[in-house]
Amino acid sequence: MFQTLLIANRGEIACRVAATARSLGLRTVAVYSDADADAQHVRACDQAVRIGGPEPRDSYLKIDAILEAARATGANAIHPGYGFLSENEHFARACEQAGIIFVGPPAQAIAAMGSKSAAKSLMEKAGVPLVPGYHGDNQDPDFLHQQADNIGYPVLIKASAGGGGKGMRIVEESGAFLEALRSCQREAASSFSDDRVLIERYITKPRHIEIQIFGDQHGDYVYLFERDCSVQRRHQKVIEEAPAPGMTPERRQAMGEAAIAAARAVNYVGAGTVEFIAEQDGRFYFMEMNTRLQVEHPVTELITGHDLVEWQLRVADGQPLPAKQDELSINGHAIEVRIYAENPDKDFLPSIGTLRSLQYPTHASFTSGEVRIDSGVREGSVISPFYDPMIAKVITHGADREQARRRLIRTLADTQVAGVHTNKTFLQRLLGDDAFAQADLDTGLIPRRHDALFPSNQDVPASVLAFAACAVLTHQGLSGQAPNSDPWAVHDGWRLSGDYDQKVALQLGEQAHDVLLQRRENQWQITLGEAQHALRWQAEATAGLAQTLTVRLWLDQVEYRAQVLQDGDHLQVAQAGSDWTLAVVDTLASASTSGQEAHGGHLTAPMPGKIIALNVAAGDSVKQGDVLLVMEAMKMEHSIQAPADGTVAELFFAVGDQVPEGAELVTMES
Repeated sequence: MFQTLLIANRGEIACRVAATARSLGLRTVAVYSDADADAQHVRACDQAVRIGGPEPRDSYLKIDAILEAARATGANAIHPGYGFLSENEHFARACEQAGIIFVGPPAQAIAAMGSKSAAKSLMEKAGVPLVPGYHGDNQDPDFLHQQADNIGYPVLIKASAGGGGKGMRIVEESGAFLEALRSCQREAASSFSDDRVLIERYITKPRHIEIQIFGDQHGDYVYLFERDCSVQRRHQKVIEEAPAPGMTPERRQAMGEAAIAAARAVNYVGAGTVEFIAEQDGRFYFMEMNTRLQVEHPVTELITGHDLVEWQLRVADGQPLPAKQDELSINGHAIEVRIYAENPDKDFLPSIGTLRSLQYPTHASFTSGEVRIDSGVREGSVISPFYDPMIAKVITHGADREQARRRLIRTLADTQVAGVHTNKTFLQRLLGDDAFAQADLDTGLIPRRHDALFPSNQDVPASVLAFAACAVLTHQGLSGQAPNSDPWAVHDGWRLSGDYDQKVALQLGEQAHDVLLQRRENQWQITLGEAQHALRWQAEATAGLAQTLTVRLWLDQVEYRAQVLQDGDHLQVAQAGSDWTLAVVDTLASASTSGQEAHGGHLTAPMPGKIIALNVAAGDSVKQGDVLLVMEAMKMEHSIQAPADGTVAELFFAVGDQVPEGAELVTMES
């Protein structure tokens, strides 16, 4: 086998590939941008080469820089990971011309399947069922609009070269088509340097089922069964599991054989995923083929017992497939979710910052186990605006689906992150939701279950408020224990009178909670609403970037335990499998600003990002809800809308400008 492998990627997938390469005795080379000089994947490899600035186009998308890094380090093979250049036919061809093994399919196979329209044409000729739609070359907006009208609404606009949920829009009626098309084309051009799209009928209540296939250089193919990726948000997968609930052996075989037929049609080599959209009655249609390793490949590894990256490396070396079809079998069930730095309470806006605390339960990494956590960051890592904000992939395996589901909920409960907002609590709600638990799956599950997944008002347990208040007192140097014989030697709120009072104001979303703590002689008391409780607590600080306390607390002799992480003026209470983030309100500062008007008419950036479209100019009249400008952060578009009818007074940035979080973007006048 080749001896030196360059990994042309970053983050978790670069660490994942490096782990298997190391187990095979290969020397590994990392590449990194200026933003990733101290990244985990740089440490995971034997050697590292800087390839450019923080923007992907200045580093991880620079083919020449990556090939030069391979030449300089003597790498004779390149693994592209997923994303970036992994499905770029020009990169695959450039590797071949440079005499470097590309750990992936041939360039012609990438080209054939890289265009969704071309791939659908191939499948149509091969007799594979397709969703009704337009997959041609004519990209005139009016023509595409007419095609959508002919197909019938709702329709789905998809970037022809897209993937990962980027460049996709559902259009419900004809009048909204052209604006959705422009937005889709912008995102496609930004993510894939290709703004071509296709149009197809949007199937209601569909399931998304994909087949993992492998081909070798000797013409042999296998399928490693299916993954159900139906649970999605904005066309991006949120939960992936294998095998698909309710799948019959007959349908599995039919879909597997159809996937292999698709691979044979383009002489495919290596790992690939053929994605199907399935009706509730089991009928399925070809969607696309991803010519790379998928983010969710660990669930397949856990049910088959095979290392798919090792398969990739062996196939790229010219070796035959490590197993034949009749040697493959399914063992148990696996489910994967991804913890992202994003804020579900603010429409999943990306969250930028330093991981001040990152704690996991016992787990395996990049290999099989009941609990597997794959990550490319560590405590102290910075989540930047330049790349995908994934913190970790969390995968659990069980004898059946229910055991895997419960194990995953518990694993998330035992995982603690501080410094950024995350989707962890949302994932716990989703995994615990009745529809998911009963495998009532379709791509609309999240919007269908919106009220349960995004509760507007959350009842905060009394113990959580008590933990937060006790953490405030502990950070002030006060103790929750009875005083010793020398009252002058402790900081516990003791006074000559024996009395001590303090009010702690806490905020959860829009809800305010006032907690009154009182010391009467040797006993703390806490008042929560109308209820008063005897209180005692013990707090022990743990090491780390965040101020973390392990707290034992007694309310009227009932004991509770939690971890409380302080991050600025916020406290994250992790108790009994749930996380609660509460703001500590400075009552003096709050009082000084009470009665003042909010910054009406001033619109600020909700996150760091780049201005990619300005829809208005100074002096324009706008209506409430009009899109004033569009920002891009972490490869996703975010629209800034007019909060009310008015006139645009001033714009402070131009298209292409990078803006920090909180920057004033627009002022309006009523």
